[in-house]
Amino acid sequence: MLNIRRAAERGHTQLSWLDSKHTFSFANYYDPKHMGFGHLRVINDDIVAPGGGFGAHPHRNMEIISYVIDGALKHKDSMGNSSVIRPGDVQRMTAGTGVKHSEYNYSNEEPVRFLQIWILPDHEGYHPGYEQKKFTAAQKRGRLRLVAAVEGREGAVSLHQDVDMYAALINGDESVEHPLRAGREAWGQIVRGSVVVNGEALEAGDGFGVAGPLGLRFSSGDQAEIVILDMAIFSNG
Repeated sequence: MLNIRRAAERGHTQLSWLDSKHTFSFANYYDPKHMGFGHLRVINDDIVAPGGGFGAHPHRNMEIISYVIDGALKHKDSMGNSSVIRPGDVQRMTAGTGVKHSEYNYSNEEPVRFLQIWILPDHEGYHPGYEQKKFTAAQKRGRLRLVAAVEGREGAVSLHQDVDMYAALINGDESVEHPLRAGREAWGQIVRGSVVVNGEALEAGDGFGVAGPLGLRFSSGDQAEIVILDMAIFSNG
């Protein structure tokens, strides 16, 4: 059974330069029923106005993934990295013992929309790190493409946590299946369009949590883009 989090239920931050939807508690938005999901702590759906952005700010002990949907995002950090992230790019920053970074809309004319995803690492104190890779639409069309995983399996960006992040594009008659093993749980996020997941109709911005063993089936997509984070069940032990 899917535990669905509808788009309209999310937290919302509206500034002159930022429109941000929070799936889980973040900054001034607090909901004790939605503090994260397993190792997943944050999914923010951010739209940054032309010329706007997040000035240099610090992070520690977090795996931070930026997934650009539309537009282009300018990244700069205290490790000396400077890059532009575009649709299809997946960027991972290991905050570890401490790092500062800034994120700005690269364009002065068009907004940029991206997912900001935070994952708790398997332990604290990693040396800060950075990685960015591109995954084409063809690699995600009608299939789940692994885009982030431990040790960068199958050409994905690497993570310091037992989390497999997949992305897929589904439209029309295309369908995708994903077996979720016992001892695993997953969070799915509908990035754009609409899709049916195990008989449930989901729209852009909707998310869902689910635990294995279970087979996930995505079908009847209407220009759908989805992200799935398949992870070991969280334990404090």
